[in-house]
Formats: sequence, C-alpha cells, structure tokens
Amino acid sequence: MSELAIDARGLVRDFDDNRAVDGVDLAVRRGEIYGFLGPNGAGKSTTVRMLCTLLLPTAGTAAVAGFDVRDAPGEVRLRIGVALQEAALDEKQSGREILDLQARLYGLSSSDRLERIERAIDLADIGDAIDDWVGTYSGGMKRRLDLAASLIHDPEIVFLDEPTTGLDPLSRARVWEEVRRLNDEMGVTVFLTTQYLEEADELADRVGIIADGRIVEEGTPADLKRAVGSDVIVCEMTERIDDAVTVLRDLEGAADVTPGRRGVTISASHGAALVGDVAVALSQAGIQVASLTVRTPSLDDVFLQATGYRMEFAEADAAPEDAGDPPVAETGEVAT
Repeated sequence: MSELAIDARGLVRDFDDNRAVDGVDLAVRRGEIYGFLGPNGAGKSTTVRMLCTLLLPTAGTAAVAGFDVRDAPGEVRLRIGVALQEAALDEKQSGREILDLQARLYGLSSSDRLERIERAIDLADIGDAIDDWVGTYSGGMKRRLDLAASLIHDPEIVFLDEPTTGLDPLSRARVWEEVRRLNDEMGVTVFLTTQYLEEADELADRVGIIADGRIVEEGTPADLKRAVGSDVIVCEMTERIDDAVTVLRDLEGAADVTPGRRGVTISASHGAALVGDVAVALSQAGIQVASLTVRTPSLDDVFLQATGYRMEFAEADAAPEDAGDPPVAETGEVAT
C-alpha cells in the first residue's frame, strides 16, 4: 500500500479559455491533515472536485486512496468522504433520516447501519435535535451533520471544502474539534481547503498555498513562517509604496522587502532593532507612513511573500470559482 493518500501530478483543469488549475502537484501522506489555502478563484474547489471525481482533469494524473480518479472513480468514491462548501441536506428530513439514507446508499447492513448512525449522531453533537427537521438547524449544526454524514461509511480520506465559511467563532471552534478528533481517533486523512489563515495554522500538519491555479508555497506552518524571518515589520501607507520598497531594500538587516496594497512588509531577524532605521529612512525620503508595527510572522506574511498581496485582499478581488459547473458521471461524460 502506498504511503500517499493523494498523489497528483501536473493536474490541469480548463473551462473553455479559462485555466482554473494549472499543473498542480500534490503528495498527501496517509493520516495527515493537509491544509489547502487560497482565496476564491485560486483553484481550490476545482482541485477538490477533480480529486473527488466530480470533474475530469483536462491533463495530468491523480490517484486517491490508491486508485486513479479517471480510470477507477467508483473505487475512489467508496473510500472518500466529502463535505463541500454548501451542505447538501434535505431540510424536510430529520438529521437521523439523513444519516440513515447515507448509510443505505453505501449498502451498509442493518446492524452496521445502526451502529454507524449512533456514532455519527455522537460526532454531529446536536442532541435531541437529531430527530428534528434539518430546516430548523443553525448553520453550525448543519455543518456538523454534513461532516458526520460524510464519515458514515468509514472513509480513508475526507475532503472538507471550506467547512467553516460563514460560521460564528463558537461553531467554527466546534468544527475544528471534530476535525482533530476524526484525525486523531479514527486516523482519517483530511484534505482541508480554507480561506482562513488561522484555520490552516491551527489544524494542518502541512499547508499548500495556491494562487492563480498553481501551488506557490508548501510546508509545515512553522517552517513556512520561519522562512519569512524571525520578525516582520509592517509599514502601512497609501502612497509611494514603490519608492518605499526602493529605500528599504538598501537597509542593512532587511532580509526581504515585499510591497502590498496597503504598504510594505519587511522580514528581519531583529525587527525591534531595525524599526527605528526604517522610520528614519522613510522620513528622510519624504514618505509618509500611517503606522509602523513589529510582530512575529503569520501565514498571511507567507501568502504575501508568495503572491505579492495579503489574503484578505486576494479574497475581496477574486472571482468565484466554477460553482455552477456540472459534475461528471463515472463514464467521464457530463452528468445531466
């Protein structure tokens, strides 16, 4: 058995003249939580759909749980669980009915079905509401139920596509707990796509950052942040950003100077010692600064260094991904 739960090489997906995914390579180990980070439109969801056999790759190869997504999609589907951005739940069924239907669809025996449903109810953690209509559930309850349903057949790998988008902080924290639990206690490999930097930092063993359809950085959160530098100096300004970059790159101790949309970020081994020199250099150049701050690196700094802009602005400017594209049938034809 391969050590890799997911092995993708040169994965490409085109939509007419638009290349949504442009040569993605992935090697996700079994038992790993892999965070796939990027804004809407970067190619995250399209990549997930190909790995889940919902879209055929235009080019490249991908094996999930040891089976090729193009040649053996049925074998892949038996071994994965999927919880996409929008929970696919019938609001006029109860939570228990949805879990029972999911178990029946996977062909579980009566005894196995009862055992798995009880376990899923515990995982969903929605109490007596399990027998209420899903239409009465909060967003967090729906997300946890959808996650529990995706695990009813004991998958080897679970794909969570932005599982906490739109949730309040408390609901998000509870979803995080369930993700850790299914990984720690059940040994499930988790492929987690997210827009939230803190989510990837908190949960993922490794992170891949995707921008414009390509993976631009990959590694453990700690290693990626360490590569930025020991400290980060953030200079907020609205004008003459390019001039500031030119000035600051000549400063001794400035390891990396990256322009952004609201100013400049400087990586430095001793930020506190350098920040005074930064202020003096900018002042002498006649460049006005709104604020200067020193802090330790974050994944947003990694994203900035890799792409040239911060995640929040990438998210604001990005176009939605191919949410309306139809899935493909097992034969490779578009499902109707």
